[in-house]
Amino acid sequence: MSDRDEAFAEYFAARSGAMRGTAYLLCGDWHRAEDLVQTTFVKLYRVWNRISRHEVLDSYVRQILIRTFLDERRRGWWRRERVGGEDAEQVAPPDSPESRLVLLQALARVAPRQRAVLVLRYWEDLSIEDVAALLECSPGTVKSQAARGLDTLRGLLTPTNSGIGMGER
Repeated sequence: MSDRDEAFAEYFAARSGAMRGTAYLLCGDWHRAEDLVQTTFVKLYRVWNRISRHEVLDSYVRQILIRTFLDERRRGWWRRERVGGEDAEQVAPPDSPESRLVLLQALARVAPRQRAVLVLRYWEDLSIEDVAALLECSPGTVKSQAARGLDTLRGLLTPTNSGIGMGER
């Protein structure tokens, strides 16, 4: 194995798990998250020799992941089918293990760009400026997308909203 391949394999082994978690938060499906991470690392491997600043590699990989997610959502070739109806979803009591699943279901219903902003700001803990640079938009757009995404999440997580809720407090 060449030095290039060894360095890439080390980076992949160290960071693929974290990127998979981020991808899952973006798409809400572990299988789709695996596909996104695989596509991201294939794109990274193609340019691995041209990367000179390895200290910003995580940011670059995150940018590839976000763009891949948004591009695939735009193309429309992949459609998620939902099994069961609205009645299949149940209200979870507060602070239960199911609360996380309810939150992830609600996050999956947020618009893709807003979801990307929420994941980068609150899961990856990036600054507004870093998110704006990753998404190639202004800091004001990041703020408005975050506000709209949070409003959407709040609306989806109210106990009265079609069966998805965190339960009574």
